[in-house]
Order: sequence, then structure tokens, then C-alpha cells
Amino acid sequence: MIADRILVLTGGVAGAAGVALSAVAAHAGGGNVGTAASFLLMHAPVFVASGLLRVNVLLRIGSLVLLVGLLLFCGDLLMRAYAGTRLFPMAAPTGGAAMILGWLMIAGSAFGLGRASPDRP
Repeated sequence: MIADRILVLTGGVAGAAGVALSAVAAHAGGGNVGTAASFLLMHAPVFVASGLLRVNVLLRIGSLVLLVGLLLFCGDLLMRAYAGTRLFPMAAPTGGAAMILGWLMIAGSAFGLGRASPDRP
């Protein structure tokens, strides 16, 4: 399924971006860059795992909500650091709220909501 591939791809890109931004933050400073790097690195394995597991629909949707939140949150922090402006008003808090919701949906997936069909690989 395309969502599974997107999640695995996103995990790899988020991990690579997190490592690169960590290096930038270490050498050039910047609290927002370091925070964005940390968030990218800590969420990258979630995307890879959820793309590979295919447990149920709620896990996949929760992971995609988490991805949107991460993009908004980190995007806003990086825009502030490099462009001196916000992505849009309330982007970081909206992204943070989406990440919280995504994590709660992932937790809810433990109860088997939206089970994947048995014939899926």
C-alpha cells in the first residue's frame, strides 16, 4: 500500500534530516534547529515501524497524523531559524497538538481498532 511506503520513506528521510540538522546545530548553534533535529530523530523509527508492521488502519492513520504534526512543528522551527518568520501563525502549536493526537491514535491501535485483513502481506 502506498501509505506504508510513504511512512517508511518518511522515516528514512526524517532520520537523515535529523542527523544533518544535529550537525548544523552543533557547529552553527541554534536552539530551534537542535529541537527540530531531536524531534525528527525521535520520530523517524515510528514511521519506519508503522510502515512495516501493517497492524491496523488506526496505526497507519495515527502515524500519518503524527507525520503532519511533525512537519508543521519542525517546519515552523526551521522557518524561524532560517527565514526569521513563522511558517504560519500557530503552526508549531498546531503541529504539537497533531503529534499528541497521532501518538494517542497509535496507542489506541493496540486495541485492534480497524484490524488489517488477514490476507494482507
